[in-house]
Amino acid sequence: MAAVENAARLAGGSVAPSKWRWAQLAIGVLCMAMIANLQYGWTLFVDPIEAKHHWPRAEIQIAFTIFVLVETWLVPVEAWFVDHYGPRIVVMFGGVGIAAAWVINSYATSLPMLYLGAVVGGIGAGAVYGTCVGNALKWFPDRRGLAAGCTAAGFGAGAAITVIPISRMIAERGYETAFFTFGIGQGLVVFLLAIFLRPPGDTMLQAAANKRTPQTQIFATPRSVVRTPVFWLLYLAFVMVASGGLMTAAQIGPIAKDFQIANTPVSIGGFTLAALTFAISLDRIFDGFGRPFFGWVSDKLGREQTMFIAFAIGACALYTLGNYGQNPMVFVLASALYFGVFGEIYSLFPATCSDTFGAKFAATNAGMLYTAKGTASILVPLASVVATAYGWRTVFGIAIGLNLAAACLVLFVVRPMRLEYIARTRPKSDPADAGAMLGMQKSH
Repeated sequence: MAAVENAARLAGGSVAPSKWRWAQLAIGVLCMAMIANLQYGWTLFVDPIEAKHHWPRAEIQIAFTIFVLVETWLVPVEAWFVDHYGPRIVVMFGGVGIAAAWVINSYATSLPMLYLGAVVGGIGAGAVYGTCVGNALKWFPDRRGLAAGCTAAGFGAGAAITVIPISRMIAERGYETAFFTFGIGQGLVVFLLAIFLRPPGDTMLQAAANKRTPQTQIFATPRSVVRTPVFWLLYLAFVMVASGGLMTAAQIGPIAKDFQIANTPVSIGGFTLAALTFAISLDRIFDGFGRPFFGWVSDKLGREQTMFIAFAIGACALYTLGNYGQNPMVFVLASALYFGVFGEIYSLFPATCSDTFGAKFAATNAGMLYTAKGTASILVPLASVVATAYGWRTVFGIAIGLNLAAACLVLFVVRPMRLEYIARTRPKSDPADAGAMLGMQKSH
């Protein structure tokens, strides 16, 4: 914090109390938890919708793809409003959107209506997600990995506490009631929390770089960012890893059903639940824990080094899930391990983006990178097609290859290019730091 305060005084501003930024972080985490079910709770609704309307599963999953595409690809637009007008109004808008989306889903009697709900939900969720992550990156220039990880953890783990209530409501009162009830509740909480959000002052936008997480001293505009090769390599790596995670999140229910273990009881730590319910609950917990953990690790070890480790572990977990997942215990544990290392992309990529391009336009720049998630979501319906033709093992094999390729890409290509970019864009009055950056590049 001292580094932030010193930089702030040099900038001629006042420093906001440290406790206030932690309050802002907590509000962001809670807002993210309220939108988590729009993505991670979706798998609970797929089979009930198919059973009632007899729509093809692949066509139902198009709604998931539409949601993710809209959620991610509109984030740069929503983030532009955040960078210029502050987070409060954007998150309020998002709260209204996510409530309306699930109300629409509760009344959907046709696929086009279901798709409309996905569009509205994507707009609302994107407004909340892009705002909360961008706000965290601005409030914590000295701990970006941890702050982005904690915020993203709300999205990753937020569904954990509601998986069982939603499952029970679907079973006892129908999926339509679950959509309506939880939609209104989640939207109302987000709307009320938004009242307390505020942006940091200019004093929080500067922080001294450290040797493990080198940071630029410029504020790159979105227009200049999209012209840099390092941005597009980060984008490619994001797509490669996100595709496997989104496929697994959306298809975990169908996978368990096809493995014939969805309702098989599994006992761990004194708790006994159906394999699918247990897996989804643990997935959300591990996903939520992994995001701040790996964000914190990246603050100490380095962004790309941490990505390499996480992506490699993810490949091993996918291999285990694809080859031995017919065992319900293995299914639960392997999926939990996978999501424990998968969620870090939502903390490490935004932190890396802000380290590279600066904090002033952090929401918009990180939002542009976040659209990679939307690009990756295009592969989710294709997973059903490939699984039908060749089996889930082939789908997992593709995801494993993408994980390993991304691990090598970020460590051996992205890292040296990013260090060179930071060194090249540093002020000429700072030759020592620029030389240190180039030295780090050569050592890696």
